Amino acid sequence: MDIFRIQGGRPISGTVRVSGAKNAALPLMAATLLSEEPIRFAGAPTRLVDVQTMGRLLVSLGTEFTERRGGELVLTTPTIEDTTAAYDLVRTMRASVLVLGPLLARCGQARVSMPGGCAIGSRPVDLHLKAMESLGARIEVESGYVVARTPPGGLVGGRVVFEKITVGGTENALMAAVLARGESVIENAAREPEIVALVELLRAMGAEIEGEGTHRLVIQGQDRLSGCRFEVPPDRIEAGTLLCAGAIGQGSLTLSNCPVSHVEALVEKLREADCRLKIGEVNGAGIGEVTIDAPFRPRAVDVTTGEYPGFPTDMQAQLMAVMAVAQGRSMFTEKIFENRYLHASELVRMGGDIHVEGRTATIRGVKRLSGAPVTASDLRASASLVLAGLVAHGETIVRRIYHLDRGYENLEIKLSKLGASVTREAE
Repeated sequence: MDIFRIQGGRPISGTVRVSGAKNAALPLMAATLLSEEPIRFAGAPTRLVDVQTMGRLLVSLGTEFTERRGGELVLTTPTIEDTTAAYDLVRTMRASVLVLGPLLARCGQARVSMPGGCAIGSRPVDLHLKAMESLGARIEVESGYVVARTPPGGLVGGRVVFEKITVGGTENALMAAVLARGESVIENAAREPEIVALVELLRAMGAEIEGEGTHRLVIQGQDRLSGCRFEVPPDRIEAGTLLCAGAIGQGSLTLSNCPVSHVEALVEKLREADCRLKIGEVNGAGIGEVTIDAPFRPRAVDVTTGEYPGFPTDMQAQLMAVMAVAQGRSMFTEKIFENRYLHASELVRMGGDIHVEGRTATIRGVKRLSGAPVTASDLRASASLVLAGLVAHGETIVRRIYHLDRGYENLEIKLSKLGASVTREAE
């Protein structure tokens, strides 16, 4: 296993480009199963472990996976050779369940292992299964696998009502409905930018969908979908993590290829914390430059996570690292996952003053953290420990960075270009 070795206390400054979004790329890749024709992606974060895992899963199902110069990724599935998503591939990544909808829609059957992923709380797959049942599928669970079949003639348009908002469930329902017979309506749908990106891809493939960015999606099923070329949007969570690096490092940095319209909740909190942020020219897709200038210790702010466009749960750990060295007391309330404060105890090891009770964390900012050996528990927790290491006095060793590699492309290289001392080593 690799570790990060961080020498803290170095100023952060410079310019860095935001990579393509992991949380968008995975459902976009799964959607390529819906067509026999090539789907070409530009800007895909191909170095991410989760993207590579999804690639291996799709190849096992019959997809031809090609990386070309310039970062283009081409996925073609002329025939689906196997409708089983095996345990060995699915167990490490929860997003693997996203092949369920496309396999059912195109083949009329699917056998998908119950998924794994970060241990950050309950994320039940039953909402995905109820959505498939609403479109006519018959579902059974056998020996750890979801076994799904459609009635003769395939899926049938229907009304999917989610009892709670689910991003993955919305994505699976969308991909199933685009090849279902007739009209489908998804109620209480997720509004995240990743949903919008998936709708835009499916529409480019020939799907007829209305309502993206709202809680109600209306889909007119098609007989087939075609190939297309699509640009993977930049990663709003990576962008937010890098903005937090500027805030905690009391430096000045500029992000290019930043999804400005998707990081507004974080930008608002950083401004509330007395960080200076400047938004540069933004294109029609909401992408542009953002500069953060934070020469002083930030001021404490309170945070409550929520569904988009609220403050993202995927940024809670990173902002907590910033608040660990802020002036004053912060209170965090986690409303999405019940077990997402695993990083707090590791920040305490570094000298943080953090008290967790249930879904609430109280952080009293300290003037300085101290380097220490720490262990990452999940993807975003690992990022928070790296951020803390940037400002800690002395050396910080972050173990289990394989969590980090699932969702951040070359993070140590990007931070090093900004002046940080972060090296990857074999443990």
